[in-house]
Amino acid sequence: MTSDHIRHSVFPPADRDVAAVERLPSTPQTENAAYRLAFRDVDFLMRDELRPVRLQLELLKVEMAMNEREIDSTVVLFGGARIRPPGLAPADRPGMAALSHFYEEARRFAKLASEESLRRGGREFVIVTGGGPGVMEAGNRGAHEAGAQSIGLNIMLPHEQAPNGWVTPDLSFNFHYFAIRKMHFLMRAAAVAVFPGGFGTLDELFETLTLIQTRRMAPMPVVLFGEAFWRKVVNFEALIEAGTIAPEDLNLFHFCETAEDAWAYVSRLCGVGESAGRSAAAG
Repeated sequence: MTSDHIRHSVFPPADRDVAAVERLPSTPQTENAAYRLAFRDVDFLMRDELRPVRLQLELLKVEMAMNEREIDSTVVLFGGARIRPPGLAPADRPGMAALSHFYEEARRFAKLASEESLRRGGREFVIVTGGGPGVMEAGNRGAHEAGAQSIGLNIMLPHEQAPNGWVTPDLSFNFHYFAIRKMHFLMRAAAVAVFPGGFGTLDELFETLTLIQTRRMAPMPVVLFGEAFWRKVVNFEALIEAGTIAPEDLNLFHFCETAEDAWAYVSRLCGVGESAGRSAAAG
């Protein structure tokens, strides 16, 4: 199918009916909620019975946008929203100050991935984050500094969380359902980088590992930044001793400390060097 192909449909487009309704005279019938076109009736769409439709809409909206941008693969960054750049951590939280260097590691890692993405035409290894502050901001910022697009998958939370200013505007999405957001994080993932964080980061990490462990998702590089942090937070050996995981399950992820080491590991497992070599030979 050529790019200038126009699909013919015997049915009128939805916007034609919208315009027709707006031209109707105002009467008790046309002003009543019952007369609204269903897809324009917000009160109807918000009903509990329409939850399955709203779930589908969140899945479709982002999927269609990704397809239109021809995004083939992503590099996912998970990590704490409270991690600030060095020197900007709250003075009353020394633990946060000790983790602040991970902001710069996330920024540099995202830049390295984005530079490779640009070498491949911008469709592969596209950075995706949760779209908020902290590590998420660092990831989108690194991609922006490389001159590449990046994705932000924000979500409505009880406390206000606006998207960070480094996300590519037309790839900045907002979710109501955590489940659909999680699907979009991993649907195109070629690699996952996990930085220190809280409950949300732990949830995202263990869901990723579970999907790989149970073979519900293809194996991929999963990099954990900050071995000391993760070994303190999670006693992996205790899980092995208890028999709740197998020793080989520890091979599902890899510890690293720097952006360069992490990207070298991801590149090796994703065959980045091999791909570049083939491209050069073909040229």
